[in-house]
Order: sequence, then C-alpha cells, then structure tokens
Amino acid sequence: MQNEELVVLVDESNQVLGTMPKADVHGAETPLHRGFSLFLFNQKGELLLQERSHSKKTWPLVWSNSVCGHPALDESNIDAAQRRLSHELGMSATHLEEVSPYRYKIVRDGVMENEICPILVGFTRDVPKPNPEEVEAVRWTQWSEFLEEIKAKPGSYSEWCEEEARILEAHPRFQELYTNREQYL
Repeated sequence: MQNEELVVLVDESNQVLGTMPKADVHGAETPLHRGFSLFLFNQKGELLLQERSHSKKTWPLVWSNSVCGHPALDESNIDAAQRRLSHELGMSATHLEEVSPYRYKIVRDGVMENEICPILVGFTRDVPKPNPEEVEAVRWTQWSEFLEEIKAKPGSYSEWCEEEARILEAHPRFQELYTNREQYL
C-alpha cells in the first residue's frame, strides 16, 4: 500500500533495525520502536487533552496528552509532531521543542506499547478540529489542575501521559518554556 504508515524499529540504543507497517506493530509482543508525545499549550497556559478514538487499536477511548505518534524513517520528532498535529487535530504549533527523553513499555487489554518516546512541548493559537478517525473528543485544562487531577485520580489518563506529565512538572526546561510561553505564541 502506497500510503501505509511505517514505524521505525530500534534497539535499546535507538539504533534503527528496520521498519514495519504500523498496522502490524502493536500486539501482545510489540517490538521496540520510535514514538513521540506532545503536550500542547495555548496562550492561557491550558493543556490540550484528547480522548483517543474508539477505533484506535491501542488505548481506544482513553484520555491522553495532546498528540502521540511515530516519526517516519529520517523524520525528526519535531516534524512528526507537526504532521500528526495537523492530521489529528487540524492544528499547527508556533513552537515545538523536545524537552526530555522517555522510554516505556506498558500492556493494556492484551496490547503492548513499547517505545523510545521523547516528550515534546509546543504552543499554539489554533482551535482544535478533531479528525474523528483519530480523536473522540478534546478539552483544554489548566496545567496545575491537570497535575492535581493525575495525583488525586491516577489512571484517569494513559499511563505514558501521567508519567510524562510528572517528568515535565520537575523539568527545568519545561518550567522555563511554560513560564515564558508568551514569547512562543
């Protein structure tokens, strides 16, 4: 298939081992592959959250961070995030930055996620226009309220989203970006 999305398979050192069609990657024993996670904020400092589409193979109808995806071979995480942001939410970012490395392996409902998945932070002035094939619903929430929610009710969001939020909360570069967000909008 010409437009088939390929996922980049890697070893624990993030060295490329090959590619595999996205449709074939996720299962009970998912090979390690590259991904990314984006936390997108608006001028008010609100985080965009999305409920994953009911038709998703991985984590359907689970609330998560703004956008997750897989970079193509020889595609930067920044370019991949802009591509998926446009595809999933009809948006673009005025600034995107890779803030922290992240590696995880999680199983839910017999499906494993197994990724080297850097955490990106971005800013936008756009209004989300969700693609129903990718996104069931969206909502904006204050960052501080989101952090309180995941502390008070763990398991309300995807496991990676909650872990990554805690990493960002403690990360000096994220704090600097978030505090000075006006200059990126």
